[in-house]
Amino acid sequence: MKKYIKNSLIFIFVISFTAFTNAEFRLGVDYRIVDNPLPVKRDGVVEVSETFWYGCNACYQFDPVINAWESRQTDDVKLSKIPVTWGGIHQLHASLYFTIEALKLDPSTHNAVFVTIHKEGNFLQNPNTIQDFLEKFGVAPEVSSQYLNSFTVKQQVNRAIKHARQLKVSSVPMIIVDGKYIIEPKGSYEKLLKVIDHVVELQRPNS
Repeated sequence: MKKYIKNSLIFIFVISFTAFTNAEFRLGVDYRIVDNPLPVKRDGVVEVSETFWYGCNACYQFDPVINAWESRQTDDVKLSKIPVTWGGIHQLHASLYFTIEALKLDPSTHNAVFVTIHKEGNFLQNPNTIQDFLEKFGVAPEVSSQYLNSFTVKQQVNRAIKHARQLKVSSVPMIIVDGKYIIEPKGSYEKLLKVIDHVVELQRPNS
């Protein structure tokens, strides 16, 4: 009888703890629903997108944190990056991001961009400085120019502009889950990652 009571108490504790954990993060407080969401692909994969800008120091600090989070995810969770496109410099840096992706350079190249801007003081504010930067990674200036001005990269930048307007992206870094939920940093990165995990679990049955 005592063993039964003990097991029942443990079960109640687990249920109560789970309920408390699930109630810890609230819609409208810790995360919100997008007014005009993007269509969900429904391919069984929850897409977690980070809006960012290379020139944003908070994005620089958050980059290794979100990348480490990505490395712990299962195959049904995918992290993607969406460079912001508010103004001319943002669109230039977005073109740099998509160029690095198109050239299939090592992912560490993105971190090198952050370091160049925030540690070395080179803001990469025009195509020539970007070409000089990419040349350090074995990309000839004429190749960099070709990619930066390519139809594919321009199309990707235009798509990023369209998505940013639809999602009303107003700050960086910002997390978007399946084009439906928005999570903005409030407090520590540890809390932010917990909110992301919570929303991913919430969305998983609908992806």
